[in-house]
Amino acid sequence: MQQKTEQVVLQRLEEIKEELDYIKENMLERDSFLSEEDKIDLQKAREEFAKGKTISLDALQKKLGL
Repeated sequence: MQQKTEQVVLQRLEEIKEELDYIKENMLERDSFLSEEDKIDLQKAREEFAKGKTISLDALQKKLGL
């Protein structure tokens, strides 16, 4: 009886481990979410870029000779 219980517990632990592995592989990175402030800043940056107030990183590197 005790051996059967141990086998059931070990089997369930293995199932839980598999579920956790799946969750780890498929969960989103916390840093991939934007806060409201981040969204506002991103929108402002896009507007400034569209108006020509900023330049791309590539353009800056060319300007600096990098």
